[in-house]
Amino acid sequence: MALSASRATIPHKNKADTPLIVLGNGPSLRRNLTDDLHFLTHNPCMAVNFFANSPEFAVIKPKYYVLADPHFFENAESDSNVAKLVENIRRADWDMDLFVPAKAYRKAKILFRDSPARLYKFNFLAVEGFRWLENLAWKMNLGMPRPRNVLVPALMTGIASGFRRIYLLGADHSWLSTLAVTDDNRVVSIQPHFYTEDKGEKARVQSVYSGIRLHEVLESMTIAFRSYHSIERYARRRGTVILNVTPDSMIDAFERADFSGLTKSSHQNV
Repeated sequence: MALSASRATIPHKNKADTPLIVLGNGPSLRRNLTDDLHFLTHNPCMAVNFFANSPEFAVIKPKYYVLADPHFFENAESDSNVAKLVENIRRADWDMDLFVPAKAYRKAKILFRDSPARLYKFNFLAVEGFRWLENLAWKMNLGMPRPRNVLVPALMTGIASGFRRIYLLGADHSWLSTLAVTDDNRVVSIQPHFYTEDKGEKARVQSVYSGIRLHEVLESMTIAFRSYHSIERYARRRGTVILNVTPDSMIDAFERADFSGLTKSSHQNV
């Protein structure tokens, strides 16, 4: 078990009466953006990764945003998609809390220097060990369950921020159904999103998987799914309920619910 010396700056407030909607970028989110737009625009949402490059970013106006992959901070000049992401966040005209890894905080301050978003940092560090030690370290924001997917820091940030009800949308995680191996033993892992990726981003993802073996891909998936079970246990301990409202999601850690039913019965607040 290793701990980070950096101090996280996640603001905590009592949000017991307000739900947080975490927006994963899976393909199922497209339907929510059409059918549940009223609910999404009237409750705090947390967006991740390239969501800001979609037209819906300026419509939903997410209150919270999480960036975790080092690629966002190391390639703002060489990757046009990252440059567009940075520019769109800088142009946001609403209050927004932007959470970034502690190690990327200085770079993020430069990238988003003209943005109205308030910048906060989290420790993008896996903390594993005895159960009591994990709970203590996670509560102190020294780390989190192994963060193999951006939803891990997103959910942990939501818990640390004081939310007691978190709804998870767009978390299809249907990776297994799109996993393949070509005749030349090249692993192909397609991760579809609710938006259409351009050729540049597709080429970048393909280059990332170049040389990676199937067992390594499956191990990475295993880590991600296991981390969700750790988050579920920790969330319950902190008094937070996480509901997976993504239809046909492969995540088996969180309680399931029908999001359309929740929104219809609650109107603007659940």
